[in-house]
Amino acid sequence: MPLMHVVIALIVVGILLWLVNNYIPMDGKIKGILNAIVVIVVVIWLLQAFGLLGAINGIHIGR
Repeated sequence: MPLMHVVIALIVVGILLWLVNNYIPMDGKIKGILNAIVVIVVVIWLLQAFGLLGAINGIHIGR
């Protein structure tokens, strides 16, 4: 994945998260949980994009 695509994706995610945090009224705890989930998902995505983390396709939850 080209570095420019990664940078653009990070900018878009950052702007969307900023918009949600500033313009959608919700409890501070919910915002904190939402921010944490977004950060964790982005970090996992970055690790996969740079090949530092293997594919997670083989993980099954439940049956």
